[in-house]
Amino acid sequence: MTKKSLTINSAGMYFNPKLKKTPISLFAAESGTTMRILSGLLVCQKFTAIFKAAPSLSKRPMERVITPLKKMGAIISGTFKDDKISGKRDIYPPLRIEPAKKIKAGEFKLEIASAQVKSAIMLASLYANGITTITEPYKSRDHTERMLKLFGAGVMAKDTTIACQPVEGLISPKELFIPADFSSAAFFIVLGLILKNSRLIIKDVNTNPTRCGLLNVLKRMGANIKITNEKNAYEPYADIVVESSQLKATIVEPYEVPSMIDEIPVLCVASSFAKGRTEIKGVKELKVKETDRVKSMMVNLSRAGVDICEESYGDDLKIVITDIGKPKPVNFESFHDHRTAMSMIIFAMALEGESRIDDTRCINKSFPEFISLVKSLYK
Repeated sequence: MTKKSLTINSAGMYFNPKLKKTPISLFAAESGTTMRILSGLLVCQKFTAIFKAAPSLSKRPMERVITPLKKMGAIISGTFKDDKISGKRDIYPPLRIEPAKKIKAGEFKLEIASAQVKSAIMLASLYANGITTITEPYKSRDHTERMLKLFGAGVMAKDTTIACQPVEGLISPKELFIPADFSSAAFFIVLGLILKNSRLIIKDVNTNPTRCGLLNVLKRMGANIKITNEKNAYEPYADIVVESSQLKATIVEPYEVPSMIDEIPVLCVASSFAKGRTEIKGVKELKVKETDRVKSMMVNLSRAGVDICEESYGDDLKIVITDIGKPKPVNFESFHDHRTAMSMIIFAMALEGESRIDDTRCINKSFPEFISLVKSLYK
């Protein structure tokens, strides 16, 4: 086994069924993906789990995943508090998950396109008593569908609806190659576009079309991006070649947002250097990430002289960024959010003069090599 590989010996569909009656304690740290998706498996197990979280994740609402799991027969509870954004009552970590007597199949129509919620339901559906269907308003990332199919699960997808069959067991494909994360690559893609006289090649990046919506938007903005060495595995991947570009404004529609939800902050950075008025519609979901990312981008970019504002868009929100000339270097705030911090570092690198950011430790959550990789570009 190399340093970049991991060997997993499976216990099957049930983890440690002979555990003692004492609840086990799990810690999701700051990962909302871990807590939401893994909850779909934990509700089907034969032991009680107390699922804890770091302070930042403990402020993120969980009712959207708890409600459908309860409909399936899950016994799961958390702490009731008022949501600071919507003012509505919601459920927050820590979660208590007890063994369910039976997991029932069902039909679910999600109000928000969420790969996390969809994945939790799909994982629980493996233990259900029939076929479970999930319908989203827009198609979200399909990594879980692809992975379950690879392991032999009966998953059928058509448009925005997925049908999942229960299984008695999954079959290992023996070996998996995990491509480079597109969300991490996105920062360097934008950096290559907004820096003068630059050319970057980012290798073996996941190019799953439900994940890399940012590429389509950037190309629409006039980005000089080429996809080479394409490989068609269970997750497609390729090399991405990026060169300096004169970007132009665009309008991002709500149906595009699920495929680039984590890249919206760095898209705001790219839009700050684009000619014209950019509108990014359907971004209310950004307010319930590790921080309110709509606010973090507005505070930082407006401080640097960017014309950015938040406007109502039906029951949702949109971010509007208008070209007003050359932004200036200032002191930026991370808001203790990894994607905000990395976005502002990318933004600052394209400015003339010295900028500072108050905290970079939060970057370790998702991309601990980020700063060293940025430095390596200037050697």
